[in-house]
Amino acid sequence: MSNTITTKDGVTIYYKDWGSGQPIVFSHGWPLSADDWDAQLLFFVNKGFRVIAHDRRGHGRSTQVADGHDMDHYADDLAALTAHLNLKNAFHVGHSTGGGEVTHYIGRHGESRVGKAVLISAVPPIMVKTPNNPDGLPKEVFDGLQATLAANRAQFYRDLPSGPFYGFNRPGAKVLEGVIQNWWRQGMMGSTKAHYDGIVAFSQTDFTEDLKKITVPTLVMHGDDDQIVPYANSGPLSAKLVKNGTLKTYKGFPHGMCTTQAETINADLLAFFRS
Repeated sequence: MSNTITTKDGVTIYYKDWGSGQPIVFSHGWPLSADDWDAQLLFFVNKGFRVIAHDRRGHGRSTQVADGHDMDHYADDLAALTAHLNLKNAFHVGHSTGGGEVTHYIGRHGESRVGKAVLISAVPPIMVKTPNNPDGLPKEVFDGLQATLAANRAQFYRDLPSGPFYGFNRPGAKVLEGVIQNWWRQGMMGSTKAHYDGIVAFSQTDFTEDLKKITVPTLVMHGDDDQIVPYANSGPLSAKLVKNGTLKTYKGFPHGMCTTQAETINADLLAFFRS
């Protein structure tokens, strides 16, 4: 059996589905793929969980369509996957843009299939500066990302993981060449159009109302040295907006801490899932 589903607008979504038992569904960050969860998938399948991770539309091995690169489609694609697999009481874990996807999925489709939620280095409530979000990043920052991507995506996808994504630009950081190359590999598998449009989706979507609808136990994990999604305007605010939220702050951890600090993150996830 092929591990793909076809959405109602004809997009093929690739997913991994390993093991049995309590399902954990992982939503990856921009511009990566399900492979970004390697350190979690292996750990949790070996702990007796069923692990599921999909490639977002236009990313990884899913169809490189021209449109639908917005949070509504991302949430609906996730809903289509959970319905196809008939998941019950699933634990949803989202990193970065994936945290937005999980939040919007619950806000848009409800909690009938959801047991717990985890937002890691996640983009909610909203990244861009607006009248309601005066501490956000100026829109010019995200326009600049789009311009850099359009000018030379291959170089941009080399520079981002080499520097701020994993904190490899910090003094004394242990730079992991394989991690940088794997980030580049995942990014280049995806569609430049999906990634270009995705910058708007992750930066301009306001998840405030979605967060208020979440009542399941929710763990918000964020590094205070996140150079991609600034800590003060994300994690603490999201944890306050959900009904049943716990904030866990990681001193000095970078945006990509699921990979570089997997041991710590996995242990804390396991404790939350077993609680």
